[in-house]
Amino acid sequence: MPPPADIVKVAIEWPGAFPRLMEIDQKKPLTSIIKEVCDGWSLGNHENYALQNADSTNFYITEKNRNDIKNGSILRLTSSPAQTAQQLHRRIQSSSMEDKLEALKDLANASRDVTFAQEFINLDGLSLLTQMVESGTERYQKLQKIMKPCFGDLLSFTLTAFVELMDHGIVSWDTFSLAFIKKIASYVSKSAMDTAVLQRSLAILESMVLNSQDLYQKVAQEITIGQLIPHLQGTDQDIQTYTIAVINALFLKAPEEKRQLDDENVNILDCPLTEMAHILAQKQLRNIILSNVIRSTKPINDEMAHQLYVLQVLTFNLLEDRMMTKMDPQDQAQRDIIFELRRIAFDVECEPNNSGSIEKRKSMYTRDYKKLGFINHVNPAVDFTQIPPGMLALDNMLYFAKHAQDAYIRIVLENSSREDKHECPFGRSSIELTKMLCEILKVGELPSENCHDFHPMFFTHDRAFEEFFCICIQLLNKTWKEMRATSEDFNKVMQVVREQVMRALSLKPNSLDQFKTRLQNLSYTEILKIRQSERMNQEDFQSRPILELREKIQPEIMELIKQQRLNRLCEGTCFRKISSRRRQDKFWYCRLSPNHKVLHYGDLEESPQGEVPHDSLQDKLPVADIKAVVTGKDCPHMKEKGALKQNKEVQELAFSVLYESDEYLNFIAPDKHEYCVWTDGLNALLGKEMTSEFTKSDLDVLLSMEMKLRLLDLENIQIPEAPPPIPKEPSNYDFVYDCN
Repeated sequence: MPPPADIVKVAIEWPGAFPRLMEIDQKKPLTSIIKEVCDGWSLGNHENYALQNADSTNFYITEKNRNDIKNGSILRLTSSPAQTAQQLHRRIQSSSMEDKLEALKDLANASRDVTFAQEFINLDGLSLLTQMVESGTERYQKLQKIMKPCFGDLLSFTLTAFVELMDHGIVSWDTFSLAFIKKIASYVSKSAMDTAVLQRSLAILESMVLNSQDLYQKVAQEITIGQLIPHLQGTDQDIQTYTIAVINALFLKAPEEKRQLDDENVNILDCPLTEMAHILAQKQLRNIILSNVIRSTKPINDEMAHQLYVLQVLTFNLLEDRMMTKMDPQDQAQRDIIFELRRIAFDVECEPNNSGSIEKRKSMYTRDYKKLGFINHVNPAVDFTQIPPGMLALDNMLYFAKHAQDAYIRIVLENSSREDKHECPFGRSSIELTKMLCEILKVGELPSENCHDFHPMFFTHDRAFEEFFCICIQLLNKTWKEMRATSEDFNKVMQVVREQVMRALSLKPNSLDQFKTRLQNLSYTEILKIRQSERMNQEDFQSRPILELREKIQPEIMELIKQQRLNRLCEGTCFRKISSRRRQDKFWYCRLSPNHKVLHYGDLEESPQGEVPHDSLQDKLPVADIKAVVTGKDCPHMKEKGALKQNKEVQELAFSVLYESDEYLNFIAPDKHEYCVWTDGLNALLGKEMTSEFTKSDLDVLLSMEMKLRLLDLENIQIPEAPPPIPKEPSNYDFVYDCN
């Protein structure tokens, strides 16, 4: 007879004694269980003891997490969180460097547990740590030269403990003093600082900026561009990643009025980070990121790719203000830009007011504005009242006219000499193209939490968006000619140009010149071939006999996909633990047993390089106990964490396995592919339909391949829509041979 569901068999360790095998009744209070364990070893004052997981996490067992205990778990009897917090609080104030160092190391490890963290914070432990950072470490500055490794470790463990304690979200970031901020900033500004200390300091600054607008102002005034540049020029990619993360955080939180810098003569190395938006446009910082990060010999890891993507998005978001600004037809300065476009195109000077009649000048302007391709020939300023793209389109046109003057004049004059219906209107094209490029680059949208899609070519030029526009407007004119388009075909041309740009971007060119080369290979003729090929593949599989064959093959393919999903679950996946406060480097691993009956999972110290063996994963969940799989906002951890609940990208990667009554195992997939693999695999285990978009994609690809293989012998043979008719019976059967 199997044991009751509330009874869990575990082993409990105590230093200096043999482990005890024990059955824990989950219905009993935890204090009663601890008392029973203490009595077994004749230990008094059971309230001073607690149970801990005897694994790498060392997390305390509480009433909240006790249901995570599984059969076969190994627990450890240890001092209660309150006792441990008091001991460490006392030990870190020791006058002995060795004792203090050991205590801070233990504190850094223990602080990962929220139960301990709460007790330590209740003792005002955070204030003690900040005081040690502000002034306590000064006592050891003299020892730094002779005991540099020891000093670095001391500070590293202090900052690590601080980061771990703050990560639980128990204490507000607004409680810290300016002296503490200055001290952390000083560690960032020093050239020869311990790597671990520098990492923690950068992480603290990032969290301060992201979690407090008041601290943003203080941090931004303490750090200058010149202090961050050496960290970008180093070879440690983790330090580079943390540095760019700080830049992104400051950039993200910068108020609108701080996003521009009026004084062009200021030394950029001395600029505070409140001017980050302007500085990002400066050649020096961009070149350093391009040379030392993007073009480094080291491969770019996922976290660095994410930070570069965020930097790219935030840089392009500087265009949002111009994109959403309508032109004021009465603003003379803005109208002068249109006059400048006319002057460059037709090599004319603005006539004085007394030259010629008003009607003659109006007629001349109207003629020229028509040649420039504006919709409103009388007052082209009206064309720029549409938002988006607003004034950004006019900015792009002026940049193109000034920096690619020959190409600009050629396009305008070339089209003005064509018949009206065949001309490619430069003004209208520029406005619609700017709007399209903003949509492609998602200008104005906040960065996604899990995206790594950065384009190296946008880091190769100070005016990347304008250069991008210059290439694309010439592409549009070229495509217009290749299509022999008329004004009625305008939208069709824009669709083709969008496809050309998207296909070229998907190849991730390293430079704008490379992007231009990719576009040359994607002429209108090539796009037609690609479309024709895709259309033929689609049409070939729409006839009735083919559809019937697809229906017959589909169950076999679905079974193949199911097996692939289950095999992937057997290989397992490393999942991140994402906090509502900041991105984390904490991992856990989950995999399915080869017999598909048990899910094995457990925490990891670092991201694994390969598969993690079953025996190293401490926890188990029988598949038979799984009641349901829920996704997105229905997941328990999406309802619990306020910040995560608001994060659409994280929500789209979240899923949970519900088992027993109110128990659940929460996941946040590393990417969309893993999300689909796991939700499909878990649904397959439960006998439910696999409904992810990746299943549909895999089904289409595999069905298409299987159909082509089966139809190889029928190549160039027309398959009829219906089977041939059955012929009439013969008039006699004399031809039948009687074997008897």
